[in-house]
Amino acid sequence: MTTARPYVVRRSVRRQRGALARSTALITVWQVCEALVPVTIGVVIDRAVATGDLGQMVLWGVVLCVQFAVLSTGWRLGSRVFVRAAHVESHRLRTEVSGHVLADRGARTDTSPGDLLTVATGDAEQVSEVVAQISMATAAILGFVVTGVVLATIDPLLTVLVLVGVPVVLGVTQLLSRPLTARSEVRQAALGRATGVASDLVQGLRPLAGIGGVATALGRYRASSREAAETSVSAARWEGAMYGATNGLSGLFLLAVALVAGDQALSGDLSIGELVAVVGLAQFVEEPVTLLTFLLAQLAQGRASATRIEAVLATPPVVVSGDAAPLTDRPGLALRGVAHGPLAGLDLAADPGELVVVAADDPADAATLMALLRGETAPDAGEVLLGGTPLTDLDLAGVRRLLVVADHHVDLFAGDLRSNVDPAGTLDDATLNRVLRASAADDVVATAAGGLDEPVRVGGTTLSGGQRQRLGLARALAADPPVLVLHDPTTAVDAVTEQRIGEHLRAARAAGGAGRATLLLSSSPALLARADRVVHVQHGRVARVGTHHELLADPDYRAVVLR
Repeated sequence: MTTARPYVVRRSVRRQRGALARSTALITVWQVCEALVPVTIGVVIDRAVATGDLGQMVLWGVVLCVQFAVLSTGWRLGSRVFVRAAHVESHRLRTEVSGHVLADRGARTDTSPGDLLTVATGDAEQVSEVVAQISMATAAILGFVVTGVVLATIDPLLTVLVLVGVPVVLGVTQLLSRPLTARSEVRQAALGRATGVASDLVQGLRPLAGIGGVATALGRYRASSREAAETSVSAARWEGAMYGATNGLSGLFLLAVALVAGDQALSGDLSIGELVAVVGLAQFVEEPVTLLTFLLAQLAQGRASATRIEAVLATPPVVVSGDAAPLTDRPGLALRGVAHGPLAGLDLAADPGELVVVAADDPADAATLMALLRGETAPDAGEVLLGGTPLTDLDLAGVRRLLVVADHHVDLFAGDLRSNVDPAGTLDDATLNRVLRASAADDVVATAAGGLDEPVRVGGTTLSGGQRQRLGLARALAADPPVLVLHDPTTAVDAVTEQRIGEHLRAARAAGGAGRATLLLSSSPALLARADRVVHVQHGRVARVGTHHELLADPDYRAVVLR
């Protein structure tokens, strides 16, 4: 079982301490007034019913009415305050988790999107419920203290019985809450996995149908859904056992108090009114015990959810950045003696105005180079320089203004074709048409029924791989950064389209203004042929540099670009 660090719960309580103080005061008024109701009824019996005194009947009847009015008002106002505090805290936790994951620097996590959604919703809700229960539990404790004081004035033996019985009930509840914490954590994790599988299934249904994999995917979902159902039932069963044991012990405790009080009433040690008050107070004690049980159960589940929230918030950022400002608005990109992973002293540069293509023998070399250029890690040795400054020393806003790194995988979002190419909506029609033509994405727009207004689903699931790749290239060109890095931008398109992209790419970069540097990682002859320089990388270092036509004389280079 994972031991939950409760700092998320403590912080939530601390943030809502003002609301909790107000709600606790109001709920305490409700609890104390409820505790005194059987006492007031006992007074009515002894002073009015037993004596037949009409004046006393009217007086204590008014007192009872005022008492009910006060306790009702206390409950209404107090519950409104703590329910609002719980909703506010739930929203804050959702915002905090979402903000961490969607921050500019990102979050390095293997958690699936569906599971992250569960953390930001279900787990945040579980933790916020602890905030709501604290007011109730605190008021219950104070109500229990008042009950003990009143019982002490009536009969010391009953006070001892209460002081012994209630801790026993709470002790058993605490013991049962520990397994509930473990089962709640397993349940939340299983629910997150099931949500993730369902999300993946919905998004990938079309390609799954194309390869005949729907039945297999549905089998995976059934298995994860069954696991979520079984863990939920297990947690609910233990929660039911916890409540059942608590209610059973409370019933036995109430029976013991009633028997002792009844015996004393028969012996004349208690009046009828006092007997009614004692039995009523014993019944009332069950309510504070139940509220404390709810708190312990909610705390057990809240701690399990807090562990999951803390795990997400503890994930490190994806991008390593500093606070240095860029030295120029027209930087070049350079690697000097970079050693990291498979790279062993790599040197290359893309100066302003150049189109440089890197052809790597090993895909791992290209993947490591992309990770370095995205700023996800710093090299073990050497430097990655943007405008002469180490990339990881620059502030993130400055890097993103000057450098765009477009990976092989293209992420499209819900909207339309226009918003996926120009998310900020700042391009005029001429510029938009130019980047669409340079990326061959104009064919995608031309074949769409709605043109640029054609809807796009999350992930672009209604588009082919080649269409998604061309839209991703169009978006990168539309950003028009001083330095652009592209990783295999044409692997999913046909040879004719690839040739078109190769012909227009340089012109598209030059159209944005002079001094733009472009670095491509590709083995496409259509792109290599138009490079100012081709850098052939073998075994993590530069093997040869030249134009595509010059390097074709080398058999190792030919093997890379013609495979």
